[in-house]
Amino acid sequence: MIREILISSDHLEDRVALLEDGEIAEIFIARGERMVGGIYKGKVANVLPGMQAAFVDIGLEKNTFLCLDDALPSYLHEEIAEDSKRRPHVSSIEKILKPKQEILVQIVKEPIGTKGARVTTNLTLPGRYLVLLPMGKGDVGVSRKVENPEERERLRELVARIKPDNMGVIVRTAAEMKEEAALKQDLDSLLSLWEEIQKKAKKAKSPALIHQDLGLIDRAMRDLLHEDVQKILVDSKPVFEKVTTLVNQIYPKLESKIYLYQGSIPLFEQYGVESAIEKLLRKKVWLPSGGFLVIEQTEALTVIDVNTGKFVGSSHSLDDTILETNLEAAQEIARQIRVRDLSGIIIADFIDMERAEDQQKVLAALEEAVRRDRTRVHVLGLTHLGLVEMTRKKVGPGPLSMLLRTCPYCDGRGRVMSEESMSQKVRREIKSLLRQSPAEAILVEVHPAVAALLIGTGGINLRELEKETGRHIYIRGSSERRIDTMEVVAIGAREEVERKARPVSVGEVIDVRVEEAHVTNQSDGIARVDGYVIDVEEASGLVGERVRVEITGTFRTYAKARLLPPKSPGLEPSMGRET
Repeated sequence: MIREILISSDHLEDRVALLEDGEIAEIFIARGERMVGGIYKGKVANVLPGMQAAFVDIGLEKNTFLCLDDALPSYLHEEIAEDSKRRPHVSSIEKILKPKQEILVQIVKEPIGTKGARVTTNLTLPGRYLVLLPMGKGDVGVSRKVENPEERERLRELVARIKPDNMGVIVRTAAEMKEEAALKQDLDSLLSLWEEIQKKAKKAKSPALIHQDLGLIDRAMRDLLHEDVQKILVDSKPVFEKVTTLVNQIYPKLESKIYLYQGSIPLFEQYGVESAIEKLLRKKVWLPSGGFLVIEQTEALTVIDVNTGKFVGSSHSLDDTILETNLEAAQEIARQIRVRDLSGIIIADFIDMERAEDQQKVLAALEEAVRRDRTRVHVLGLTHLGLVEMTRKKVGPGPLSMLLRTCPYCDGRGRVMSEESMSQKVRREIKSLLRQSPAEAILVEVHPAVAALLIGTGGINLRELEKETGRHIYIRGSSERRIDTMEVVAIGAREEVERKARPVSVGEVIDVRVEEAHVTNQSDGIARVDGYVIDVEEASGLVGERVRVEITGTFRTYAKARLLPPKSPGLEPSMGRET
């Protein structure tokens, strides 16, 4: 298998794609800091005996949820289960936590929808080869993906010999066949990190962030690097230098596989990742044979339906046609689960198979296909209705939640690209267009919310984009345009594009309709001429009314105007226009 890692980065977003044999296998997107893995010193807000849980204030918008199992040291779970006499005392949340009590917790699930983050007191510190459990009893666990019994036993004995007696350790899959020196180096760095966390926690006043997990680039290098990686492509010089440093620390043998991508076509576009991401937004996934999958996702349940579609089979047997479709679907289902980061309960509705041996073939193919997934997938078998049940661990929102938002055009029944994702898409479109054109300037019209993100506070994002392209870029917001659409209004000479971008001039008198109050200057009102913003002074109380104004100043993305008295009845103005 050929594995390639693509890293695309700019000052607003980092994206990492893992390709296996040229197909996208995993996609990661990061905007801002990641929450999962963060360790906080929190304060218990309230204890709920009826739910055997507590809410902990760690400084976020919503208090985090801590259930009983996550409040107990992990090693007590089995002991409590074996000793029923201890359960009434030890397993009561009121005996463990009190309101206003300060505790150290780690986020294990990010806030999703209306739910706050979920936390645990069983802290974990992941490294390249090992995961340190500072609150563990002292046991050593080995990843189930290390299947060789002799290797499992070797790793268990080795780690048990070098670790502290009062801490637990989990041996990761990447540790397979590694020598003691590499594992000890990884363990020592984790122990040093734990010591720093303890010192910081003693000094901090709750609620406080004590330790932030690694960023996307660091995690990708820690988790994705393997000897079978053929190429690492990075499209940003600063990130290229960072990746080179990380690879030298983690896997020096791969340094020669790192390349700075400088092609005229954007990296993700060149390797088909952009088109693959677009396909992730669709419910229907076509199979090579002509069959297709339909993927319906809810918060805790995903249903995947298999259809023969246009596939009529390669034999005269209906059973063989169904088997061919289902075997092909099994491979694609495993890939879609992984690349979409589907989690929770997953139900696959394969086409009904009459022959028991065919059912076993499809189940075996599915189990083999999901083995590539770094997150463990449990295939539970067929139900009485012929459905295949699976479960996959849910940690945080997957790439789809980063790319999509609830659709405002259909009352939440569907989804469209979010403003952030659309602004990034428009940025990429603009850069792609200008690479192929000698034009001095470009004018693009988008939804006002998207325009605001493209321009940025004080125009910082627009200036950055102009610096990257070396051209003059004009952004115009139009409330009549949907969030997920854009239009190139003009591209060419700067003077011509600027004239279209600024449809009004200083001294011009026009009639406009005040559409809304100014967001930051509450006394002003906002009007628009061909999507161009007019900031009308002292007009916030005239929303919905038509007023006569004089343009007092024009700027890249808006104009200033002052109110004029209404026109006298029966008199035509000597200048001006109506809009």
